[in-house]
Amino acid sequence: MHKKFDIISIGSATRDIFMSGDELEYEKNQNFTTGEALCIGLGSKIAINKLVFASGGGGTNAAVTFSRQGLKTACIGVIGDDLNGRDILEELKGEGIDVSHFQKHDDGFTAYSVILVHKSGERSILSYKGEGQFFKAGKLILDDVKSDWLFLDSLGGVYEVLEKSVRWAADNKVKIATNPGGKELAHGLEKLRPLLKHFSIFSINQEEAAQLTGIDYKNEREIFKFMDQLIDGIFLMTKGPDGVVASDGKNVYSAGIPDSPVVERTGAGDSFCSGFVVEYIRSGDIAQAIQFATANASSVVTEYGAKAGILKKGDWGKWDPVRVDVQPL
Repeated sequence: MHKKFDIISIGSATRDIFMSGDELEYEKNQNFTTGEALCIGLGSKIAINKLVFASGGGGTNAAVTFSRQGLKTACIGVIGDDLNGRDILEELKGEGIDVSHFQKHDDGFTAYSVILVHKSGERSILSYKGEGQFFKAGKLILDDVKSDWLFLDSLGGVYEVLEKSVRWAADNKVKIATNPGGKELAHGLEKLRPLLKHFSIFSINQEEAAQLTGIDYKNEREIFKFMDQLIDGIFLMTKGPDGVVASDGKNVYSAGIPDSPVVERTGAGDSFCSGFVVEYIRSGDIAQAIQFATANASSVVTEYGAKAGILKKGDWGKWDPVRVDVQPL
């Protein structure tokens, strides 16, 4: 007998610990990719005034958005045989999410992140991927489930899992949305090209779009024309504090972000993409989906952790919906 879901989310699952303190400083430093560094004194001891434990990982974060918005949701990820892994499963079950297809690996720890939060809301993440890198295509058994949608997040770069998930969805007429991780994109355009045509929603950030297409990130129109030839669905390109641009192959939709307070930004991208997906499923309206996605992300950054601020059904947050401009492609 098949289990029937509105959406299945496959992706990373982590245990996160957030630490913030007034003595965490940052400085301009061109030795780092971002041009800035979060600093603590070598050999020093600094006081931490905020400590928060939470679950994270794009697969579980998205699943919570879907479930809180009323979709019958399953989540599939990888955990270790440890307390952190068991806590993640219990938390997801408490959100009404099916976790019966989670993979468990016995040789290591569940993925773990220590997130150092500066008072500006920016953060640096110490990431131990742990079991998240052990996705096994052979353990991904979907023969006993049915779903209207499949959401794919970071899969630890395991191409076989990505390919098997997409093929299953295509064979079963399941619509696919994705917010791929860097390791998935690192496979390169030529290897990903056969899979891209199956995506109904494909979301990456501006820098990732430039790297994937080979087109300068400032040349948005050319990026969209290029991506619209590869996918039949909607292409989303997030631009951090500059908002988002989306295309359905006919029109380009663009929006900024509201002037909302930021406590810390972990999970903002996950909540935006999953918010877009759930509202698009509900309404079929791209502009409205952008508005809800922005509301969901704006709520998440006002709390510590990637899930605390995720909106519940019927709640669009504290700010007016953003303006969405529409122009022909």
